[in-house]
Amino acid sequence: MMAGLRERKKEQTRRRISEVALRLFDERGYDAVTVNEIAEAAGVAKVTLFTYFPTKECLALDGVADDTAAVVAGRRDGQTPLDALREHYRAMGAQGAGDLDVEGMLTRVRVISASPALLAGVQQAHAGQRYELAAALQDVHPGLTAQLMAAQITAAITTLQEAFFQRLATGVPPAEAGRSLAEEVELAFDLLEHGFSSIKGEKS
Repeated sequence: MMAGLRERKKEQTRRRISEVALRLFDERGYDAVTVNEIAEAAGVAKVTLFTYFPTKECLALDGVADDTAAVVAGRRDGQTPLDALREHYRAMGAQGAGDLDVEGMLTRVRVISASPALLAGVQQAHAGQRYELAAALQDVHPGLTAQLMAAQITAAITTLQEAFFQRLATGVPPAEAGRSLAEEVELAFDLLEHGFSSIKGEKS
């Protein structure tokens, strides 16, 4: 009981720090805001902030990269890595915008887009995601095959996310954006599984 309460309090503290940091970054720009200012505005000690977010960059890039390697590593017996990933993103697509904080997400995109350092950080995060996924794929697809698969999967997922964010940013209702995402998840994983020849009208 007490352990559950402690975890909820930790999550509330983490969320508060993240929300305060994002608001300050949006108001003044990422480079103009210090970690000390974020900690003070969030009502926590600097050491507490670093317990949740080891670097200032982590505050801005929180949740940017998905843990695809964990999805592959945790797949059911007999399930292929690609099927596990399709199932994972199909569930996300079915949820659509769901309880997503659309305004907060768009604020994060805006903050990142305005900072060359953060854009580079996103690329680094995606590269790390790709390397970790390749390592998780090695037991089924050793060598270069795993690296090539990881590169294609990561690119497909990033493209799906960008299309989803773009719809929301241009005012598409969250429910409609979610329906489009669900359809595009199936398209993306069909292409990953069967290649371009799976597209209707594509000649082999």
